[in-house]
Amino acid sequence: MYTPFDNPTPRQVKPGEYPALDEALALVNRDVAATLPDQGPLRLMALPHWEEGAPENVYVTLPNGEWWGNELWSGSPDSPREEPPTALAALAAVAEAAQDTVTECLWQAWPVCTVHDLGMHLGEAEGRPVWRCAGAGRDPQHVRASVGELDTVHSGR
Repeated sequence: MYTPFDNPTPRQVKPGEYPALDEALALVNRDVAATLPDQGPLRLMALPHWEEGAPENVYVTLPNGEWWGNELWSGSPDSPREEPPTALAALAAVAEAAQDTVTECLWQAWPVCTVHDLGMHLGEAEGRPVWRCAGAGRDPQHVRASVGELDTVHSGR
């Protein structure tokens, strides 16, 4: 068990440790590359749980290891605390965590709708996680793209 004075060290998650999260992060990183080409890919980092023997917590981080927000999914390959997430649940969780990390650590809205120049929010359409814009003026809210597909609609400013 960690005391309030302990400083546990995060570690980079190795490919294949959390396959559903790896696949989800690859899709989210397509959106990062399309919209923030100078940023570099996001990573998965794990941090030991504060409670001894409990599974580690996994976070989405910037390339330098900074993150913001709650863990994605708590568990380890050998002794999961809960069942691994489905592919769609993992994609939604990773997209939301990536948005929190980018927005809070870089102090900018992400992703941004190129039609309205507004920050978008994670939503769901046809059973898939999507980036949704609230619209502006007379324009109604709309789905800009599925998570992982911003490269198909993004044009540089």
